[in-house]
Amino acid sequence: MTPDSQAPRASAPRRPAPPGHRPGRLGPLPWIAPAVLLILAVVLWPVYEMVRTSFLRISTSGFVRGSAGLDKYRKLFGEADLGHVLLATVVWTLAVVALTMLISLGLAQLFNQRFPGRRYARWALIAPWAASVLMTAIGFRWMLDRTAGVLNTAMTDLGLIDGPHDWLGNPSTAWPWMVFVAVFVSLPFTTYTLLAGLQTVPAEVYEAARVDGASPWQTYRRVTLPLLRPAFLVGVVINLINVFNSFPVIWGMTRGGPSSDTATTTVFMYQLKSTDIGESAAMSVVNFALVVLLVLAFLKASRWNREEA
Repeated sequence: MTPDSQAPRASAPRRPAPPGHRPGRLGPLPWIAPAVLLILAVVLWPVYEMVRTSFLRISTSGFVRGSAGLDKYRKLFGEADLGHVLLATVVWTLAVVALTMLISLGLAQLFNQRFPGRRYARWALIAPWAASVLMTAIGFRWMLDRTAGVLNTAMTDLGLIDGPHDWLGNPSTAWPWMVFVAVFVSLPFTTYTLLAGLQTVPAEVYEAARVDGASPWQTYRRVTLPLLRPAFLVGVVINLINVFNSFPVIWGMTRGGPSSDTATTTVFMYQLKSTDIGESAAMSVVNFALVVLLVLAFLKASRWNREEA
């Protein structure tokens, strides 16, 4: 072997970078640019227009009549129904989310077990998810109709009631039915989210718990629930946003009536649109701020980014 063959090979000369070029600076930009543009077009621009509209005086025909300053917010906070609507929205959101998570947890645990017909039961759960939420709400409204509803007919024939009831005309009976429908349409997504979380728990963990002598309840409380926490938080946050902003269920069943007795902030905002677009936009801004605060408060209370020991 010659000395020349033992000498290290000289690396090829590198081509000098163009003046002002910074390698890797724009590397990810072509990949994230479409997503950024979509967010700007679909989220940020409507939010900007919503806030801007809340400070304008706009006629019912849509013509801008000049600046309104804070008048629309003063008018909104002077509405007699606003306090009731805000309270109803909070109760509605907490009730629907709590019931949805509780029932979904039980269904996910059931579907995680092996039993005859499990595949068909899972398919059946998709039905409320596949159907339009508005179509489902209208279907229940027809079922609860005072004169031609199947519920009144069946209960009258069975002697359970003396005569037809106006289930959706009275807020005391309309709210429970709307909560039922909202939970019904929310179950599929939440159940499958929790089911996916359950299926990520290793079987070795359960085996170790049995070896240590843990009872089924201790295993569920100390093993399953902590490992299910990420999926549970996803389900709660998504449901908080969806239920707080829910429009099709309430509008399809009662249109927020009578008056605004069964309205949430989203439905109340739509009701205001027919009389004052600027005030409706102000309600939209308040609604947007409330849902952001609600989600942030939940994430803070649940310490979602806490490191597990």
